[in-house]
Amino acid sequence: MSVDSLLDDIQELNLSYLLLAQKLLREDSVAAMFRLKLNPQTADVVAALSPKQLVQLSRTRQLLCRMVLDDAEQLARLTQGQREQGLGQIHAALLMSAVAPAGVSAG
Repeated sequence: MSVDSLLDDIQELNLSYLLLAQKLLREDSVAAMFRLKLNPQTADVVAALSPKQLVQLSRTRQLLCRMVLDDAEQLARLTQGQREQGLGQIHAALLMSAVAPAGVSAG
């Protein structure tokens, strides 16, 4: 895969993420901030971005979203083991809710 192709994929993912974030923030800002791990100030900025600003921001060469499951043990607990589907979803939600939003210390 070429570098240009990867950068195009990053741009597409960034734009999709920003559009989804805006949609979530407009529908239920509290739930969106929780799900996206955004602080209120960042949420306000993202929600207020114009379409032109969204496209400009999506063109950054870095991913704008990040995996909140950056703890290998936590990720392994979510992906291994045989749990009932409903229980597994609850377990995942509980583990991911313990991850603090960017810029906020947990505890």
